[in-house]
Amino acid sequence: MERPNAWKTYDAKALEALEKYSAEYRYYLDNGKTERECVTETVAMAKANGYTDLADAVKAGKKLVPGDKVYVNCMGKALMLFHIGAAPLEKGINIVGSHIDSPRMDLKQNPFYEDTDIAYADTHYYGGIKKYQWVARALALHGVVVKKDGTTVNVVIGEKDDDPVVGISDLLPHLGADQMKKTLAEGIDGEGLDVMVCGKPLEGEEKEAVKAGLLNILKETYGIEEEDMLSAEIEVVPAGKTRDYGLDRSMLLGYGHDDRVCAYASVAAQFELPAVPAYTCCCLLADKEEIGSVGATGMRAHYFENAVAELINLTYDNYSELLVRRALAACRMLSCDVSAGYDPLYAHAFEKKNAAILGRGVCYNKFTGSRGKSGSNDANAEFLGRLRNIMDNNNVCWQTAELGRVDVGGGGTIAYICALYGMEVVDSGVAVLSMHAPQEIISKADLYEAIKAYKAFMIEG
Repeated sequence: MERPNAWKTYDAKALEALEKYSAEYRYYLDNGKTERECVTETVAMAKANGYTDLADAVKAGKKLVPGDKVYVNCMGKALMLFHIGAAPLEKGINIVGSHIDSPRMDLKQNPFYEDTDIAYADTHYYGGIKKYQWVARALALHGVVVKKDGTTVNVVIGEKDDDPVVGISDLLPHLGADQMKKTLAEGIDGEGLDVMVCGKPLEGEEKEAVKAGLLNILKETYGIEEEDMLSAEIEVVPAGKTRDYGLDRSMLLGYGHDDRVCAYASVAAQFELPAVPAYTCCCLLADKEEIGSVGATGMRAHYFENAVAELINLTYDNYSELLVRRALAACRMLSCDVSAGYDPLYAHAFEKKNAAILGRGVCYNKFTGSRGKSGSNDANAEFLGRLRNIMDNNNVCWQTAELGRVDVGGGGTIAYICALYGMEVVDSGVAVLSMHAPQEIISKADLYEAIKAYKAFMIEG
């Protein structure tokens, strides 16, 4: 059952819309290289589209009615957008949920040191990366430093055209005979991912003069002392902007497609809902998926459940825990996460007829997990049948997929966590080449079809 290539279905109007979304997504991706930046950008977009803070409604005791639009900002790292529908909440919510964290490196809490007239920043990698891909390339620093008095300093270094960049050196091939004998996993180790940040001694300093120069720059530019790094979150990400990829400009090359391509598609779809949708709709952007959805902003936390409880309290005359449980169990969800795109150069890793192919539309993974579906959310056939009908009725190009050959690999999403409430959940996303690399590749057509799919689901799901 070979699925059609989406590009073959487009007329001039569709191509114009596709390029419009692609341009907006490029801006979203370039301005949201961390989960904090992604939340900040999305909140600004939400406010421009008529969303208000749910906390304000809670504080005022304001009742919510069909058509109201509210957001919940979770510590600046996770976000939920709710558009109240005509049906009562106990009939369930149509949810499109993505994650907005991506593989990267984080500066350690005590990061700076000097060795042989070079100042370095020590890192700890975050999520699944091939460490050798992060050396000998331009990197940028993004994040926040919080001082003892609570003052927050935002840091972005390496993105402007006249900014300096930083990076990690590699061993030259002339001296790399022993390194080349190692496996790819062993060629660069985690403690070797130290970022070079400065190389000029500070005038008048004798001991660790280059590190002193680094600290002087941070103090003069940002008002930061070395001790302030103890309460900082600085992420090391690839420098540079998202680019059109391919001579036909049919693809996009950029950092963080996993999973911000699905996040943007979810947000864009949410903003195009009718004034009063049939059911309440939610765009959920979660943190920490790449490290197991842990912590207060990961999907294992209870912020979605808590938000639903607040909505019940502001839409019903008589709040009850039973209503909350009924609402959660009645939800329908697309866990919007990327899938491994079929790569002909690595065909041995895929089972082709069950692989996601770039340009053939949004993909549905009935199950994820690894080997014997371990750790999987396995969606039921009834839910998939309804989704097939919705997609076909709305002329969405879609395909089914799984993450590589059965005994080769696998992976997980936030789907199985949300399924714990008893709601119906299936994974739905965009195919990605070079997933988890500093630069990933998607098809513009798949982004466009994902937006169409998520909008149709929220309206008709």
